[in-house]
Amino acid sequence: MRFLVDESTGPAVARWLREEGHEIFSVYEEARGIDDDEVIERAFLENRILITNDKDFGEKVYREQRPHKGVVLLRLEDERSANKINTIRRLLESYSQQLGDNFVVVTETQVRFARL
Repeated sequence: MRFLVDESTGPAVARWLREEGHEIFSVYEEARGIDDDEVIERAFLENRILITNDKDFGEKVYREQRPHKGVVLLRLEDERSANKINTIRRLLESYSQQLGDNFVVVTETQVRFARL
């Protein structure tokens, strides 16, 4: 799968996804400091699912109606990299085919597909 990993999600998640065979663009590693508009536009234009911890992307998708190819919003109590990776691993094992073109909110215990 093709993912854009937001700076807030961090380089460890990007490295793990790469090791798992996914095609990754990491904002932290490759374009640190770009603004949210550039992040969501790049993900859309490059046909990538955005993985982020930044809830501002909910506003971009819902209020501003920005086009996207899928957004995974991590809303975690434990923000350590290992927990992010474990949460994404579980998400991909159960829902990988449903992530495209959806806005998905993920916690340690729940996956919610938000209405567009």
